[in-house]
Amino acid sequence: MAGIPMNDLPVATRRVEPTETEVRFQALVQSPLRAAILRFLCARPEESFDVEALMSTFGRMRLDVENCVRELAGFGVVRKLNGPGAPKYGFTQPESDVIRELLDQFLERRATVSHEDRSPAVQRFREMIGRDEKMLVVFEWIRTAAKSDISVLILGPTGSGKEVVARMIHELSRRATHKFQAVNCAALPDTLFESEIFGYEKGAFTGAHDRKPGRLELANNGTLFLDEIGDLSIVAQAKLLRVLEDRRFERLGGNTSIEVNFRLISATNRPLDQFVRDSRFREDLYYRVNAFAIRLPSLRERASDIPVLAQRFLARYCAANGLPLDGKSFAKEAADLLMQYHWPGNIRELESTVSRAALSSPGRVIRPTDIEFLHANETPVEAARERMPSLADAERAHIVRVLESVNWNKKQAAAVLEISRGTLYRKIVEYGLEAEPRPSRNKTRPSNT
Repeated sequence: MAGIPMNDLPVATRRVEPTETEVRFQALVQSPLRAAILRFLCARPEESFDVEALMSTFGRMRLDVENCVRELAGFGVVRKLNGPGAPKYGFTQPESDVIRELLDQFLERRATVSHEDRSPAVQRFREMIGRDEKMLVVFEWIRTAAKSDISVLILGPTGSGKEVVARMIHELSRRATHKFQAVNCAALPDTLFESEIFGYEKGAFTGAHDRKPGRLELANNGTLFLDEIGDLSIVAQAKLLRVLEDRRFERLGGNTSIEVNFRLISATNRPLDQFVRDSRFREDLYYRVNAFAIRLPSLRERASDIPVLAQRFLARYCAANGLPLDGKSFAKEAADLLMQYHWPGNIRELESTVSRAALSSPGRVIRPTDIEFLHANETPVEAARERMPSLADAERAHIVRVLESVNWNKKQAAAVLEISRGTLYRKIVEYGLEAEPRPSRNKTRPSNT
């Protein structure tokens, strides 16, 4: 076609250069987050959302969301609404016919569903995100951990969502197509540890009528999640360490070595670092499982999220029971009661409390009398602080009680407390403990070793 003027080419074969507007629009929606926010706002043309709501919806940090909505507003497809509170953002029809056509073409295309959006655990975790950015920071840690096979230790109190985080890491990783095996170490006595983790051969013990693969074998190419790993005995810790080092094991009663390729995620609500100092957890195993740590905040550390999460759980209850999403609501006094409680069970307890309150509430409004906490004899945090000793006070009192019960024999006291004598000596100095002089019936003093 050399030598033929461009104007003489058929229209179908001419190369049409994109306009500057088209180039800018394609660059705008090339970002997955900008594209997702634009689709979200376009699907809700009558609504507007503040940055915090968008942060919670998409699990992104404030700066990322602010940059995206600012660029969308600058292009003329999003409007900014200033009011008494934080500014809100909503969809607006662009003035330019060209941009309207580009927007229509964009909305007609099938939205690309990201790997993250396909994860059920991610959707569950997003429900746990409120207005506090602590959980968004955790989300970023999860995304980082999912990119490699590094061992992860999840730290957090009971009911804070440790298993949800573990499943997220698995579902966002390259191992997502393989199995996720969860083991609760707190419910696994030493007598069952080996058979549960390694499996057993037929006839390995009474009742072993057939071969059974263990959790390690089932987690091959996938993820093994050890919940409450701090409850493992020293013997079980040694067996686990060997598997982590060799990546091979033998079934109980077998003599064939089985090679495994798995990713380890552990979780605990115990102070493992203190356990290491007290010789209750192997130091070499600690460094194996704690290559990358993720700490989940307690619900009291993000108290501003309590009403947000309570409303979200209430909407889910309504949807699950065939009611409108706003079919039930909290009275102000009931919401205040939720804020005053200190939530020892964290998110799990909050969700259970909301569901039970919605069930027991006879009308549309949930009253304070409808709210029953899982820990019925617990009091709001202010009253609890007045009557409950601090952790240091409780530890000091317990050490004194044990020392007095063994007549200040430090070797026996250390054995009762399940700590080393070195740790006991350090605690005695730290708390300034001294044995009270007592009259003795004989002149022989008890051993103080």
